[in-house]
Formats: sequence, C-alpha cells, structure tokens
Amino acid sequence: MNILEVNHVSKQYTNHLALDDVSIHVPEGSIVGLLGPNGAGKTSLIRIITQITAADVGDIFFKGKKLSPEHTYQIGYLPEERGLYKKMTVGEQLMYFAQLKGLNQSTASKRLEEWAVRFDIKHWWNKKVEELSKGMQQKVQFIATVIHQPSLIILDEPFTGFDPINASLIKDEILRLKQEGSAIIFSTHRMESVEELCDHIVLINKSKKILEGSIDQIRKQFGKNEFEVDYSNGVLLPNGKFDIISQFQIKDMQHALLKASANTSPNELLRSLIEMVEVHRFAECIPSMQEVFIESVNGNQQINSTT
Repeated sequence: MNILEVNHVSKQYTNHLALDDVSIHVPEGSIVGLLGPNGAGKTSLIRIITQITAADVGDIFFKGKKLSPEHTYQIGYLPEERGLYKKMTVGEQLMYFAQLKGLNQSTASKRLEEWAVRFDIKHWWNKKVEELSKGMQQKVQFIATVIHQPSLIILDEPFTGFDPINASLIKDEILRLKQEGSAIIFSTHRMESVEELCDHIVLINKSKKILEGSIDQIRKQFGKNEFEVDYSNGVLLPNGKFDIISQFQIKDMQHALLKASANTSPNELLRSLIEMVEVHRFAECIPSMQEVFIESVNGNQQINSTT
C-alpha cells in the first residue's frame, strides 16, 4: 500500500514550469530516493507535498485521503536550508518544535530525553544553537524533524555538514525509523547513499519524471549484458555467445570483460566458458546508480534538444 500518491502534478512559476505532469508513489515503510540535477523540480515537489505551496494541477493522496492541512502533523521535513533559531538553547528549541507538531510537554520531554541519550547531546542542552558546530546543529535539526514520530519523513540532503562518523549515525537512524514503520523520501546528490539506503528511486529532470522503480530493477534495466570473468588454464575464443571487450593478466590469473550476445543467458554463457577455461569468478557488470543517473539525465537532455 502507498502512504503517498502524487498524481499528475504540475506547477508553474511566472515563466518557469517547475513540474510537468509528475506522478510518484511512496510505499509504506520504504525509502524512496528523489533524484535529479539542480533545478530539476525536486524542491518544488517537496514544497507541494509539505503544503508550503500548492500544485496548479493534479492531486495528492496521503494514506488514501486527499492531502489536507491536518496531515502536516504526520509528516516530518528536514529542508536543505536549515532553520534553527540561533539565540535559543537546544532544549528550548526542541521543545518548541515538538509542541508545534502537536506534542504535549510531558510526551515531548520523554521523547527528547531518549533522543538526547541516543545522540549523546545532553551536555549541549543549555547551549545556544549559535555555539554549536554545523554538525551538532544538524543533529538538533534531525531530532526536530522526527520528534513527533511522523509516518512520512522527507529528508533533503540530510548528510550535509556531517563527518563520516556522524553520517553513519544518521544512516543508522534512518534505517531504524524505516524499520519502525516510517516511509522516507530521501533527496540527495550522493548516489552511494542512494544505493545504501533506498528501496526505490524517482528521477526528475527538467520538470518531468524520467525514471521510477526499485533500485535493483533499474540497475538491471541499464545493464549492457556485460560480464567479468577471472580464469586460468585455457584460452577464451568468441563462439557466437560472447565477444571479448578487453582482457589482461595479473600474475597467474587472466581477467576478461565479455559482452554476451542478445539471446545468450548468463547460465549459457558460463557453460560455454567452462568448456574453454577454468573459471574462478564470473559476475554480471551491473551499473552503479551514479552511472544510471548520468546516462538517464544526459539521454533525456539529448531527447529534449531534438524535440
């Protein structure tokens, strides 16, 4: 079941079309990567989902009901442009944001105590935000985003400003929140984080959705039927089932990159290799999300330039 459905949404700002007939679906308990180059329309879509602005055309449904102001209490949003009050203390600020999200003081205090321990920030509690490092401020902002236990969490570049240790901490928390039932929209330019965290992706370019699906399906979709093989004791000779793109030797091991013919399955290719050589490793070359992103965006730009 989908927690969020965005159906045929368009948004125009004066002479700029920010979103053009965009539809996306966010399954319950999933992490969906919202990807695209700068200016693609990601922020416009997020602002519509969080009801900061409204769509010109299209409908949005949250838990099967048309999106309405009451749903803001079930959504947490961490914007790329952080918004903390510099002169307030950490404790005052987090209590303020918790109450804005509908929590009473008793419930907010209990949850904030748990987060203070989890993020090891109790010793910051009475410090003003302006006294904190950027990474520390990010932790405070993250807590403010999720303190009300939202069903849908929207994170826009959540790892900005974090060192590797704290970035790992936030990744663990994102996965924990998913395990506890939250759905997450994760907007980022860091494709390694997408591969590590996301179940599905939506790719927007020049206001249009150009790609959507599960990570595994999309990576396989962009595969080029190429395989790596490490072998010894024999010679590889193309036999109609594959062509050799490249090969080289390191010590006693031969390495080759092969392209299978269109009608050759991986099993058939492997069987034909075993007849020629002793195979030590055989693996399909699946493109990374970085490669998928570049190929999709560049291909879409070429299509747009010819239409």
